[in-house]
Amino acid sequence: MENSTLNVINDHRSVRKFTGELLTKDQVDTLIDAATHASTSTFSQQYSIISVTDRDKLEAIAKLTGNKQWILKSGHFFVMVVDQYRNLQLAKTENQDPYILRTFDKFLAGTFDVGIATENIMLAAESMGLGGTVLGSILNDSQQMIDLLGLPELTFPLLGIAVGVPASRPDLKPRMPHPMQHFDNQYQLGKEFEHNLNEYNSQLGSYYQSRNSNQRTETFTSHIVSELARDRTLRSELIQMISKQGFIVD
Repeated sequence: MENSTLNVINDHRSVRKFTGELLTKDQVDTLIDAATHASTSTFSQQYSIISVTDRDKLEAIAKLTGNKQWILKSGHFFVMVVDQYRNLQLAKTENQDPYILRTFDKFLAGTFDVGIATENIMLAAESMGLGGTVLGSILNDSQQMIDLLGLPELTFPLLGIAVGVPASRPDLKPRMPHPMQHFDNQYQLGKEFEHNLNEYNSQLGSYYQSRNSNQRTETFTSHIVSELARDRTLRSELIQMISKQGFIVD
C-alpha cells in the first residue's frame, strides 16, 4: 500500500545546493506551522524559531559556519532556539519561583523540542518539493550567534536550517543496517557486529565512489575516525556559554 508520508521520510537526503529562489510567505508560514504541531515535552513548547532574512546577519552566519553557499543561496534560513525565557515571563507574571526553568533538565527538554520541531520542518519542506540541510555549525561561535540574534537569558541557539528550491538532488546515502542500531530489550551489538560493520563500510564506500558529485574514498569507520581527529578546542566553550545564558549545568 502506497504511503506518501513514509516515502518522504525514507527518501530524505540533505540538499546543499539551491537555486537562490526565495520562499514565499505562505511557504514559510507552512513550515513554521508544521514545526508548531510537533510533539513537545510536557506541552511547554520550549523553543522558538528565528527567520534570518537580514543579508548582513546571513553573511555573518555563513562566515562562522563555513557554509556560505548553503546559507546565502537558500530560499530561507531558520535558527532553532531553546527558549525558557518566554516561560520565565509567565513565572514572573504569576509570582512563581522560576528556578526549575534554569535546570539542566529544562535545558534538555528545550533541546528535545528543538530537535523534534526541526525534523517536522525538514519533512514538511521535502513534502512540498523543497530541500534543506540542518546545520549544527552555528555553534562554532555561540556567543556571536547570541549577539546576532539578540537572545535573552534562558535561550540558546542550537540548529540552523537552510531550506530552498534544490538546484540538484544528491544520491540517497545508505543508512546503517538495523542490527547495528535496533536491539530487543537491552543494548547488544552482538556477535554479528563486525560482519555488519564490514558490510556497511563496503556499501558506504561504494556509494561515495559512485555518486554523481564529490566522489571520495570513505567508509563509515574512516568517517568516525576523522571525526575523532577534529580540533578538540572547537566548541569547547559550550558549557560555559550555556551557563552564561542562565542555565545550571554543573
